[in-house]
Amino acid sequence: MGSIPTYSRQMHGAGILNDTGPFCVNKLIQEDDFVLKDRYKLPLVGVLVGVVALALTHLGNPANMGFCIACFLRDMAGSLGLHRAAVVQYMRPEVIGIVLGAFVISVLKKDFSVKGGSAPFSRFLLGFSVMIGALIFLGCPLRMLLRIGGGDLNAVVGLAGFVSGIGVGVVFLNKGFSLKRNYSLTKTEGYLFPAVNAGFLLLLVVVPSVLIFSESGPGSMRAPIWAALAAGLIVGVVGQRVRLCFVSGIRDSILFREFGMLTLFIALTATVAVGNILSNKFVLSFANQPVAHTESVWNFLGLFLVGLGSVLLGGCPYRQLVLAGSGNSDSAVTVLGLLVGAAFAHNFGLASSGAGTTPAGRIAFVICLIITLTIGLTNLNKSSASA
Repeated sequence: MGSIPTYSRQMHGAGILNDTGPFCVNKLIQEDDFVLKDRYKLPLVGVLVGVVALALTHLGNPANMGFCIACFLRDMAGSLGLHRAAVVQYMRPEVIGIVLGAFVISVLKKDFSVKGGSAPFSRFLLGFSVMIGALIFLGCPLRMLLRIGGGDLNAVVGLAGFVSGIGVGVVFLNKGFSLKRNYSLTKTEGYLFPAVNAGFLLLLVVVPSVLIFSESGPGSMRAPIWAALAAGLIVGVVGQRVRLCFVSGIRDSILFREFGMLTLFIALTATVAVGNILSNKFVLSFANQPVAHTESVWNFLGLFLVGLGSVLLGGCPYRQLVLAGSGNSDSAVTVLGLLVGAAFAHNFGLASSGAGTTPAGRIAFVICLIITLTIGLTNLNKSSASA
């Protein structure tokens, strides 16, 4: 077997490659006890997340958007006044719940590990670029699956781009890509990101007048605060325990021939599809899908960038929230990049709409792809690549 960089248990899904030795599949699987012992539970988790997403849509969230990390961070950026797109401004409790759920369960299970210092600005730029790709497609990888479950064929095109981007990212990993090691930090550093999210919840509940709320459009469509918060807590807890990541499932199937997480994705999508069929909301088509456009090339390319950037980061936007809630300061920086990317996308006309992409958005895609590839190419471990 050739020498391939590996992820240790603590680094698996966190984007830090282990530079201490050759890759070993058996060691990786043994270190991830959930994958080894409880793989059969993954489809059940997929069903649970699918049911929660359907419930949120039923309670008021936009169609095919029970969850969308990219869209919800965009809404939060607008609620904080970071952009002025009036139709996408709301402090989303789902995101807050994911972070706090991951925080609480990681502390209770003694899995709260405070680390950081691994190429922070590169991570910020990668997070920024991933958000641009997501808003060109109009959704994160989680929403991609929810859209497929609603019959949106544009999301199937996006899935092809997503897998292709991950495939290119795997090439970088096999050539020794690494953002280098992280470092143990004080507990205070790990508490800051959950504390900020708790502060957002306090503002939303106690003094909502300081926030901005959409009166029309997707930002005005929302489940009740406590239902949305509970949903986020559930998905944050289970995601933290099973190391749920919508990138690593595909990445690991390519690198390690480990297909367990794919069963979760299939179960999630099937659950949403069944729910939509039963409620007469399943529409198999390209046209007239909610919060979506039909420009296939850009649906493909948008999620290609998301897939590639997320592999280099070590996890999808959802995974970055969970890791940040579990003490990873590098993921907190990545989330900040996602948030700023969302603000830029709407302040400068980069985000797509139901009418399609924008000229500025296409230019931004090219710039962000160049940034992402540059970070990938300049962080190759030459000794691993030549082995």
